[in-house]
Amino acid sequence: WLGRGPSYRLTAEQIRDGALAASGLLVRTVGGRSVYPYQPAGLWEALATRNATKYEQGKGADLYRRSLYTVWKRSSPPPSAISFDAADRLFCTVSRQRTNTPLQSLVLLNDPQYLEASRVLAQRMIVQGGAGVRDRITFAFRLLTSRRPADRELEALEKLYTETRAEYRRDKKAALDLLSVGESRRDPTLDPADVAACTLVATTIMNFDAAVYKR
Repeated sequence: WLGRGPSYRLTAEQIRDGALAASGLLVRTVGGRSVYPYQPAGLWEALATRNATKYEQGKGADLYRRSLYTVWKRSSPPPSAISFDAADRLFCTVSRQRTNTPLQSLVLLNDPQYLEASRVLAQRMIVQGGAGVRDRITFAFRLLTSRRPADRELEALEKLYTETRAEYRRDKKAALDLLSVGESRRDPTLDPADVAACTLVATTIMNFDAAVYKR
């Protein structure tokens, strides 16, 4: 006698806001002007019209407002949102389609907004997640998926953490390059190799089916 709705992939706005909320970066202030978060350089200029021909990226809290407040130019919508099937607003759309494409994973793995959210979440894992690696992974997994990881998931993520931390200990520059993504400041008291390894773990969890699908 139990009923439930169908599963579906979350919207572009829900995925972005969920990543920011898990990291602690999300600004929950209600109301205000449109904001200008990260966007590839030159995109607006390539599609310039008579007004708003140059994209001026926001600073500080403007980068972490809810997606509802992201500026939306009709001829140039937010590119990461388009990858997750947001309508382009040139036509009336009754219902958005929901696709599952490799491009969506590329966005979650490479978009500065998601990399920065992963980095800040990695710092939370180290500071708040507990002393053990498994505790920290479980902490991030619950924030991003609302459930605990299965044993096989935990083992795979622990292996990823161990291998990548060893690589970043050998190549500190690569770790610092990864941790330099985004405008928010890095915590200098934390070991860069540990934070970088946790960042990749957090990014991987963001790509889990459980993080982008409602079941």
